[in-house]
Amino acid sequence: MLLSVITVAFRNYEGVVKTWASLAHLARCPQIEFEWIVVDGGSNDGTAEFLQNLNGEYHLRYLSEKDKGIYDAMNKGISMARGKFALFLNSGDVFHPDIASFVQQLSQQDEKAMVIGDALLDFGDGHKICRSAKPGWYIYHSLPASHQAIFFPLSGLQRFPYELQYRVSSDYALAARLYKEGYAFKRIKGLVSEFSMGGVSTSNNLELCQDARNVQRQILRLPAMLAELSYLLRVRTTGKAKALYNKA
Repeated sequence: MLLSVITVAFRNYEGVVKTWASLAHLARCPQIEFEWIVVDGGSNDGTAEFLQNLNGEYHLRYLSEKDKGIYDAMNKGISMARGKFALFLNSGDVFHPDIASFVQQLSQQDEKAMVIGDALLDFGDGHKICRSAKPGWYIYHSLPASHQAIFFPLSGLQRFPYELQYRVSSDYALAARLYKEGYAFKRIKGLVSEFSMGGVSTSNNLELCQDARNVQRQILRLPAMLAELSYLLRVRTTGKAKALYNKA
């Protein structure tokens, strides 16, 4: 199994259907062996019934039960996965139509590499921005690529799962931990996924920035002054993203 696509959902039936539909872009290449794992937080909106009716399409396996939040659900997905790499494409996120050509290159990658690509950020009303993957050293400020465009080696995820202590930045913490443990970033040019920027709030932004600063100090061992500068820059850039979303 080359790839495990892990989808976390809670009361988002339409999002699950949307994500499922985009898997067809990946399935166009019969040489790619992948599985779809869905971890639903016990929704009563028809999600479980929809998944059951798929009869295992795309090697689907799923569970629907209460969890301790999104990162706990992601860890459940990791425990179920069996691919060489894993990608988190949560409910409502979709694959880019050219995803098959990107994923075909994964088989040639080292199992200690975090493979990253580009993503489209949808701000609504047809306004989309491409977030291009950055060099690996960018991890000292933020994720070098969108979370939905990072193919994690499953062996690394099993060793260092999501840490629940980071309430809104555990994805950043996980990538930072893997990087410090010798899992390098490897960029492949091309678009991986597309996701909505909806739901951005000032309070969440500030919490995310504070959480990220803790990751920089505790995991990346960044000096306090550099972590503070990164924090101020992050506050500024997330504020701009919020303004752009509200404008759209």
